[in-house]
This record gives sequence, structure tokens and C-alpha cells, in this order.
Amino acid sequence: MLQVDRLHAYYGKSHVLHGVSFGVRRGEIVALLGRNGSGRSTTAKAIMGMVHGEGVIDFKGQAIQGRKPHEIARMGLGYVPESRDVFPRLTVRQNLLLGQKGGGKHGRWSFDDMYAMFPRLKEREHTEAGVLSGGEQQMLTLCRTLMGAPELIIIDEPTEGLAPKLVELVADYLTMLKERGVSVLLIEQKLTIAMRISDRALVMGHGSIVFDGTPDELRADAATRKEWLQV
Repeated sequence: MLQVDRLHAYYGKSHVLHGVSFGVRRGEIVALLGRNGSGRSTTAKAIMGMVHGEGVIDFKGQAIQGRKPHEIARMGLGYVPESRDVFPRLTVRQNLLLGQKGGGKHGRWSFDDMYAMFPRLKEREHTEAGVLSGGEQQMLTLCRTLMGAPELIIIDEPTEGLAPKLVELVADYLTMLKERGVSVLLIEQKLTIAMRISDRALVMGHGSIVFDGTPDELRADAATRKEWLQV
């Protein structure tokens, strides 16, 4: 579904990504792991057209490099940034409404779907998003993106700063997306969660993919974990 080949990206004169190549198949969760500064978030932004990249990025057989972010989103590629970008003066329901568009192959996700997954959002439906807790804002950002009916969703550090119960809730949410045929590229530092729910694991180091395999293969590769993941 998503194929990235020999992707390079720059911030000014700083060369951040060095020939990144990987793919995400339909209905698959792929974890993109690595230390801070390894290039994971830049990879996501380059795919979404938010950072200039050089190389090949194909989504559903169509080249998307050079397209604007809103054009890429309309093709069915969703992005949940680490920054939890909610509209603070709008209510929970209004934020969700802004994410809504015509249903794609998997049909339209409804408000009821979102509230069934995260009942707390139903309780806060008419509350301004700016006064929500960090965990509630994360739920809202995830759901707002899903309201756009993406076929593949890129999620950057969804469990950052969340309480353990919410971390488990997010993990269940991502597994449910997979069950409904949505592909997921998960950028995550919590190895326990990523390794449990992912079909494949990628490890980045210094702007390159240094490992591509199953979670079991990564568990067995102590050298890779020690060099590229452990603090």
C-alpha cells in the first residue's frame, strides 16, 4: 500500500534522511522504532509532504512526492502528529466534525464509533478541546484523523505522556484499526506496546533503516537493540 524507496530529506543544509526504504502492506501495523533524533518523525513528515524529500514515495500505486499535505490526506493517508494539534477553542464534537469527509473504501467512521472507543470523549463532547487533559487531547487527535476515513494512518508517539491505562487503550485502538483493514505506521518509543501489536518492526539510526523484520526477530537481535534502541 505504501512504498518508500531511497528517500532523502533535508532541513536546510542538514541531511536528515539517507536513502530510507520500506513498505507497509494493507491491514498491517508496522512499528518505526529508534532513539530521538534518528529520523522517524522526519520520515513521517516527508511522506505527508510537510518536509521536502527526494526519492520515491508511492501510495496505492500513485506517486505522492511533491504533492501538498491536504492532497495526500484526501488520497486516504492520515497523519497524527506528536504535537496533538487540536483546535483549542472548538468543542470535541466540532474538532471531530472538521476531520470528517466522504467515506472511502472502509466507509465513514461515525461519532458513535469514536465515542464507543473513547467514552471519555462522549462525556466531554461539548467541552472546548483546549481544556482537555493531554490524554484526552491525544484521543481526540486520533479520532479526528480517523473521521477522515484513512486507509493508512501514520501515528507519531501516540502514547507519549499517557497513563498506563490510556496506553493500553491506544494499543487496543490500533489493533482494532487493523481488524477493520486500516494500515498503521506506528512511530513509538515504548517497545513493549510496539512489539506486542506490530506485524513488523523497523529500526532507524542516523537517518537510515538499520533493521527490518518481525518483532520476534528483533527480540532475538540483542546487538541491534543494544546499539540502536537502548538508552
